[in-house]
Amino acid sequence: MSARPKFRVQQSAVACVLALVTLAACTDTGDLRAEHSGSETTQQSDPPETSEPTPDADALEDYYEQEVEWTDCTGGECGSALVPLDYEEPDGETVTLALKRIPATGEPLGTLFVNPGGPGGSGVDFADTYVTLMRSEVLESYDVVGFDPRGVGQSDPVDCLDDAELGVFLAADADPTTPQEIEQVEDSVDEFGQACEARTGDLLAHVSTVEVAQDLDVLRAVVGDEQLTYYGASYGTSIGSTYAELFPEHVGRLVLDGATDPSLTSEQRNLTQAAGFQTALYAYIEDCQTSPGCPLPPGRYEGARRIGDLLDQLDASPLPTGDPQRPLTESLGFFGIGGMLYNRANWAVLTPALERAFAGDGAELLRLSDFYFSREDDGSFTDNSAEAIAAVNCLDDPTSAPVEEIEASVPAYTEASPTFGRLFAWFQVTCTDWPVESSYEPLEIRAEGAAPIVVIGTTRDPATPYEWSVALAEQLESGVLVSRDGDGHTSFGAGNACVDAAIDAFFLEGTVPDDGLEC
Repeated sequence: MSARPKFRVQQSAVACVLALVTLAACTDTGDLRAEHSGSETTQQSDPPETSEPTPDADALEDYYEQEVEWTDCTGGECGSALVPLDYEEPDGETVTLALKRIPATGEPLGTLFVNPGGPGGSGVDFADTYVTLMRSEVLESYDVVGFDPRGVGQSDPVDCLDDAELGVFLAADADPTTPQEIEQVEDSVDEFGQACEARTGDLLAHVSTVEVAQDLDVLRAVVGDEQLTYYGASYGTSIGSTYAELFPEHVGRLVLDGATDPSLTSEQRNLTQAAGFQTALYAYIEDCQTSPGCPLPPGRYEGARRIGDLLDQLDASPLPTGDPQRPLTESLGFFGIGGMLYNRANWAVLTPALERAFAGDGAELLRLSDFYFSREDDGSFTDNSAEAIAAVNCLDDPTSAPVEEIEASVPAYTEASPTFGRLFAWFQVTCTDWPVESSYEPLEIRAEGAAPIVVIGTTRDPATPYEWSVALAEQLESGVLVSRDGDGHTSFGAGNACVDAAIDAFFLEGTVPDDGLEC
């Protein structure tokens, strides 16, 4: 059973075979602090107590005072830092975090930490992409540091299956319709969770977002900054908002792009994300239908129905791809389609892949699915994002839906997304019998006393629907909302000069955008 779509910003180099364009960077109401609009970011005094117990300062002193040994690596400097496996037992085992620093070209104001989301996205890799989107003035002013969160990439990673096993798991039935198929899905996800526990060990219970945010405060201190400057995209906004709740006194200039809504339950999150992908699909269909040779019938609903029929066909009879061991299943077909909705620039790649699939050839949609999951032609995976996403999500949201509730929820999902709804309903099964639990309760995110936090939402974002950004900006006591009317996942570097200028001014001068700025 496949994990639900990643919240991370999808990044790539130009892929010759797929003709993919580099993806641009790329998840009741509190009163907003209107007095911060257009003002300078200031140090906050007398912060409130945080929502989580603060680890003993003396026990953590060695972590906060460690020095990173930076060594030259491609495009910058690489290093690592140690953090406690369990912050409640800081004298126990440790976790190694991988770091990459791209030094400022001028006199630095400090460090700008960046994270692309996921869960499972590599900040080490993202640092290289992020600096290509930055104005020279920002590059002059900040050391850019990307970090792989605990459980991810080059840091101590979550590991569940070997490459061949993971390939089979991701291709498995994503939409069970018979008791036998449901039992197979339950067995599959149970075996997956048990394999994660066996191969990852104690770390599996300590990859929660709360712990990542605690790690980020250690990293802030290690680079010598009193306050955190941070750009987080997609799930990276969960890290940023959690940090702000735990450490409001250390919030400097935080930008949360394509926000997640921490107040939602897992089912609410899945439902709104399903609707977000449906909205993005309609936008793609309407664009396709204005171009000669579009393989979809006229009308947005008719076009969506044609794609839905294709997915139903894949469920009943997977398409050949030229590799008899890897037919295009419904799960792989969905991720091939859904992955291309993350960025408008990739719609032109999706159209010929659909055309070939309608003609009975699933090879190109399989390639797009492999791209989404970072799978190479030789069957290897270049990262562990498909495993880390389940580990983090199942810790962060301890609620789980039994099969009977999932079946009962299908009508609501199909109403939210006629094309993808059943798939999203069954994505819930991944955490049903997860073998470990987090020691942290979910937080109520308000970040009382924090400096202004800029939240950016895109109106037709498939993975982190616009309403999530609106909700987070409202929940944060000092939240400031910037809206981009557009397509694709996240906003910075997506070609909108208004958004980019607002972020640059915030990082360079501390100028807070007007709350409600529309770009």
